[in-house]
Amino acid sequence: MSAPDWIVLIVTLAGIIIYGLIRGRGQRSMDSYYLGNRSMPWYVILLSIIGTQASAVTFLSGPGQAYTDGMRFVQYYFGLPLAMVVLCVTFVPIFHKLKVFTAYEFLEGRFDVKTRALTSFLFLLQRGLSTGISIYAPSIILSSLLGWNIYLTNIVMGGLLIIYTVVGGTKAVAYTQKQQFFIIFAGMFIAGYLVVKLLPSNVSFSDALHVSGKLGKLDVIVTDFHWKDKYNIWSGIIGGFFLALSYFGTDQSQVGRYLTGRSIAESRTGLLMNGFVKVPMQFLILLIGALLFVFYQFYESPVLFNKAQIEEVYKTPYANDLRQVQGQYNQLSLEKQRQVQNMVLAMHEKNTAEVNHWTTVLKKSQAESKQLRTEAQQVIKKADPLADTNDTNYIFLYYVLNKLPEGLIGLLIAIIFLAAWGSIAAALNALSSTTIVDIYKRLFKQDASDKHYLNVSRWCTLGWGIFCILVAQFAHRMGSLIEAVNILGSIFYGTILGVFIVAFYLKKLNGTPVFLSALITEAIVIIVYILNIVSFLWLNVIGCLGVVLFALILQGLLGEKKKVVESAEPLV
Repeated sequence: MSAPDWIVLIVTLAGIIIYGLIRGRGQRSMDSYYLGNRSMPWYVILLSIIGTQASAVTFLSGPGQAYTDGMRFVQYYFGLPLAMVVLCVTFVPIFHKLKVFTAYEFLEGRFDVKTRALTSFLFLLQRGLSTGISIYAPSIILSSLLGWNIYLTNIVMGGLLIIYTVVGGTKAVAYTQKQQFFIIFAGMFIAGYLVVKLLPSNVSFSDALHVSGKLGKLDVIVTDFHWKDKYNIWSGIIGGFFLALSYFGTDQSQVGRYLTGRSIAESRTGLLMNGFVKVPMQFLILLIGALLFVFYQFYESPVLFNKAQIEEVYKTPYANDLRQVQGQYNQLSLEKQRQVQNMVLAMHEKNTAEVNHWTTVLKKSQAESKQLRTEAQQVIKKADPLADTNDTNYIFLYYVLNKLPEGLIGLLIAIIFLAAWGSIAAALNALSSTTIVDIYKRLFKQDASDKHYLNVSRWCTLGWGIFCILVAQFAHRMGSLIEAVNILGSIFYGTILGVFIVAFYLKKLNGTPVFLSALITEAIVIIVYILNIVSFLWLNVIGCLGVVLFALILQGLLGEKKKVVESAEPLV
C-alpha cells in the first residue's frame, strides 16, 4: 500500500480505539460493564445488532459469494423479519422482566442448574470457535493479498480491539459499533459506485444490471426444493427463521445487545428495525458482487484471485502448467470482452434477437471460463495438496487493491478491520458475561463485591480474546468463510433454541428430560452434518424440533412431576 493508504488506515483505527476508550469510561459494576446500565436508545441497539452480525466476513465474502453463485444467498435472510416479531413478543419481555445478565440465567429458574450449564457450554464452544474464524477470515485474506505475516495479522486483528473491549465493556462496544457502521457503509458505497464508474463509458448502471441478469447473477428467488440445496426459498424462510430465532434469541452476543435497552419498547424497536433493514442491506452487499462479475466481463481477470497462492505455484515444477491455463483464460477473457460489448450494443439498439444470441454465446464462454478455473485449481492442488483453492473470499479485496485509487485502498482495508472488530468485540463481551455470570459467579464465587466481579470480568474478556486469537492461528481451509461461520452456528443453535422453546411454551416439561433431550439431539445434529444428509440451514430445524420431541418422550418415560415455576427468577 502507498503512504496515503497507511495514513488513512492508521488514523481510522486509532480514532476508533480512542473513541471506544473515551465512551467506555466509568465502569463500576457488572451491570455497567456488561449491560451499559441498561441505558441504550433503540438506534444504538439497532446499529449494535447489525455491527455484531455483519462481520468482516459479510463484507469480504458477500460480494464474492454473489460473484460466483449469484444473488440467491440473500434468501438465507428471508426468515429473519418473522423471527424478529416472535422475539419481540416472547423473548424480550421475559428477559427484561427478569433483569437477567445472560439468556441462560432464565433456564435455571425454569429448569435446573445443569440445563443452564449445558446451554451456556454449547454457546461458549460455538461462539469461541466462530469468533476465532471471525479473526482469521479477514487476516488470511489481507495476509495473502498484501504479503503480511498471517500470525502477526491475526494478533493485530484480534489484539487491538481487546484494548477498548476489556476497558470499556459493552458501552464501548455499542458506541464504537455505531461509528464503525457509518464508516463501513460509506466505504462500501464508494466501492460499489466505482465498480460502475470504472466500466467502459458506453456502459451504464442499467446496462450492467441487464448483463448481470442475463448471465444469471440476479436470480434472487429459487423455488425448486432440494434438501441439500443451501439456498432456496424454502430453506431460507423455514431454516433461516429457526437460525435467526436462535441467533438473536439465545446467542448472548446478540441478546446482550438488546438487554442494554432502557426499556422493552427500545429493545423491541431495535430488533424490529433490524428485521426491516437486514434483507435490503445484504441485498446491496451482494449486488456489489454481481456488478463485479459484470466488471470483469469487460476487463481481464486472473484465473484465480488469490495472488499469493498463484505465486507459490510458480515456484514449483507445475508453473508451466498453470501459465498455460492462465494464457488460455486470458485469451478467452478477450473474447468475452468483445462478446459483452456486442451484447450492450444490441441492448442499446433494442435488438432482442441479438441480445439473446450474445447471451447464449457469453454463457458458453462463461462455462469455458469456469472449466479453466477448475483446471487451474487442479494444478494448484497438484503443487500443494493442502492449498485452499476456493477464492470466493479474495474477489472483492482483489478489486479494491488493483482498481481503487490511493487513500481509498487504506479506507477499505480499515473497513475490513472495523467490520471484524464490531462482531468480535460483541462476541468477547458475550463470552465473558456468560463465563462470569453462568459459571464463575453461579458455581464458584457467589458473594464477592462488585469491584471483584468487574476486575474478573475484564481478565475474562482478555482471556477469551487470547483464546480466539489462538483459534485463528490454527484455522485454515474452510472454503467460503461466510458459509463456514453460519454452518458452525447451525450445528449448535437449533439445540439451544429447542431448550428455550420448551422453557417458554411447554410448561409441564422439567429439567432432566430437557437436559437429556438436548444431549441426544446435539449428537444427532452432528451426525446429520457429518453425513451431509441435508443443507446446513435445516440443522437448525432438526435441532429445535428434536429437543421438543425427545423432551416430550422422556418426560413420559421418566415420569417426573411438574416443577412449579411461577416466576423464573434469575439465579446468579
